[in-house]
Amino acid sequence: MNKTSKIILASVTSALLAVGCASGPSVAELNALTDQVVKASFRDEGIAKVERVTQTDATNRACSQADATGQPLDEKTAKALEEANFKTIQWPSDGQFLGDWKQGEVIAQNGRGLTFTDDAKTVNGGNCYNCHQIDKKEISFGTIGPSLYNYGKLRGVADPASADAKPIVEYTWGKIWNAKAYNACSNMPRAGHMGILNEAQVRHIMALLLDPKSPVNQ
Repeated sequence: MNKTSKIILASVTSALLAVGCASGPSVAELNALTDQVVKASFRDEGIAKVERVTQTDATNRACSQADATGQPLDEKTAKALEEANFKTIQWPSDGQFLGDWKQGEVIAQNGRGLTFTDDAKTVNGGNCYNCHQIDKKEISFGTIGPSLYNYGKLRGVADPASADAKPIVEYTWGKIWNAKAYNACSNMPRAGHMGILNEAQVRHIMALLLDPKSPVNQ
């Protein structure tokens, strides 16, 4: 950490110690100080910009504040944030929710894109296995998220185009597009909303999860 960062961090520490006093800084002031530390401690590198780690997003800021206090968001705030995020979901432009599960598998396995070593032309992957088990043949996968093996089968989706499957199909799309529409402080990236995956890629991931022929549902 450079000298400027240390000076700002000392200011933040002093401010935090003063929170208990009547004359202590407001939450907004503390947020501003924190942003100063982040901006002084990080630098732009390639396509990775400092703005990624500043809390300009209202949902992220609220959840970070909740994490800092060790308390979950109150129900009213969580519901308001979820409703706001739900409104950002972009549904399939042509009404088609499922693409090709084989392409979906490639996207799920791909962790490239958006890093400082990538250029702007690099096609982003979903990096789904970083958090989930999807196919039982995989021996390496993350556990931050639940296992998605048999995702469609367990939910009774024998025909994704059927009326009975519609609620699960729409929920799955919405969850991939903007997970915070269903859980305000979800750890899952907002793949569509944040531009990590485009509509076609989301459609292929949908097929991986819901197509009965996909290895996910075998």
